[in-house]
Amino acid sequence: MHLLALGLNHETAPVSVRERTAVATDQLGNALRHLTTASRVEEATILSTCNRTEIYCHQKSDMEELIVSGLCEFHQLNKTDIEPYLYRYPDAQAVRHAFRVAAGLDSMVLGEPQILGQMKEAFAIAHREGATGKILNRLFQQTFSVAKRVRTDTAIGTSAVSVAYAAVSLAKQIFSDLSEQTVLMIGAGETIELTARHLKDSGVRHLVVANRTLQRARSLADLYGAEAISLDELPARLPDGDIVISSTASTLPILGKGAVESALKKRRHRPMFVVDLAVPRDVEPEVAELDDVFLYTVDDLRGVIEENLQARKQAAQEAEQIIDVHTEEFMVWLSSLNAVPTIKALRTSVNSLVEAEVQRAHKKLRAGEDPSAVVQQLARSLSKKFTHDPTEQLTRNNQDGTLNEAVRRLFKLDL
Repeated sequence: MHLLALGLNHETAPVSVRERTAVATDQLGNALRHLTTASRVEEATILSTCNRTEIYCHQKSDMEELIVSGLCEFHQLNKTDIEPYLYRYPDAQAVRHAFRVAAGLDSMVLGEPQILGQMKEAFAIAHREGATGKILNRLFQQTFSVAKRVRTDTAIGTSAVSVAYAAVSLAKQIFSDLSEQTVLMIGAGETIELTARHLKDSGVRHLVVANRTLQRARSLADLYGAEAISLDELPARLPDGDIVISSTASTLPILGKGAVESALKKRRHRPMFVVDLAVPRDVEPEVAELDDVFLYTVDDLRGVIEENLQARKQAAQEAEQIIDVHTEEFMVWLSSLNAVPTIKALRTSVNSLVEAEVQRAHKKLRAGEDPSAVVQQLARSLSKKFTHDPTEQLTRNNQDGTLNEAVRRLFKLDL
């Protein structure tokens, strides 16, 4: 049995390489078919995200180079393009790596939960394509179970460790029910997109995206069922924002004290939660002087994030221990499969001997021989034939004594 995890990620490869090896979700089926044909692996699953492309496979012999070649052929790359960035984890290392990835221990953001869903989707596609079998089916089911236990038994995912997640966590503390709040997001970059994802996961139903380029705002809004507006519309829509989160690349403030003060009057001084995630700042510092405004900047969130990151690192140590135990359990199961052909052959051999001796016994009984004598002869004959081959091997091929120990363990002989 040979398990292998082969791939590259954010720690081993720059984004320029990760982009070239990424496999879109709608192309995973084609990639799997190409891989299994090119490398002749028995089972395979491809996990491809913005931070990693990994192949998990079961192979009867060493086919690493064929797998790399298949990956390169699919992407029309030369081996030299990706070889320096690849890692290879065989057998127990592959199992442990899968468990760590699913638990968020191998992620850019320690403990992030999105990767588990991505792994589930990757496995579901591979299973639907008929690319998985007994080994990978068991591996991924165990992987999902281990990830769930890590989430349940440790605090790996309970603390905010990104500014986007920290911003949403603070909003939850101020507003008891985010689903009833209108969130106005200013900007359309990566941070705002991540914030939008966290907000939707937290039940927010009304999102508004304001951006200098309306088309970019619409592209982001379409992903999360939000409304898109231009920055020119911001003054008129600012009063709608119970929660305002800004992250742009502007060199000058987007929100001034006067604009926020005017919005508060139209809101009849209902509280407004404002988070400025930009550097340089999008919100004038004087906004914090206004009543009914809760203003947080990146620096305000940084202390919370650092404290929470330390908590996650402690939880990660506990998660590693859980993973070690389950890795060993999986490898015990995998090793047991190696004995299956031998067990089947042993049972076939014994059944043949028994059947032959029983037939002889029946023949003697039909001939009128004494039943008691026939039974005794049957028992002696079976005993002699069961022990004949082992005895011969012990006397002829046991110079180093290893067969002695094996026989004692197999038959539980107390010598």
